[in-house]
Amino acid sequence: MQKLFLTSIMAMLISSAHAQGITRDELKRADLTGKDMDVIVTIVTVPPGENLPRHIHPGEEVVYVLDGAMLELPDGSQRQFPTGAATINIRNVPHAGFKVAGDEALKMLTVHIVDKGKPVTEVVK
Repeated sequence: MQKLFLTSIMAMLISSAHAQGITRDELKRADLTGKDMDVIVTIVTVPPGENLPRHIHPGEEVVYVLDGAMLELPDGSQRQFPTGAATINIRNVPHAGFKVAGDEALKMLTVHIVDKGKPVTEVVK
């Protein structure tokens, strides 16, 4: 259960640079050898109070939490997303839909292996 929760959180955070204040700094982008895919490495920072919409990716997403934070889930409960947590989000599975609570920003290193030419993130309802 915790692994599924962490997976959902990571994927959402990495690709959700749609909200105000969220930064997504791309560090490196390259072709995946022998495939029609890109490998994209980013640092995502989500300030306190920012909402992260539910979204999907056209490929895989790997997340490593650099600076953890408290998250508020849609049902109002809160859960820590700790420094050092790691997760993998799989293709086209909706995740995220929470708010960063408290006074600490969430900072993550993300690696996306996604279909070339497609948006890295697509918000879903």
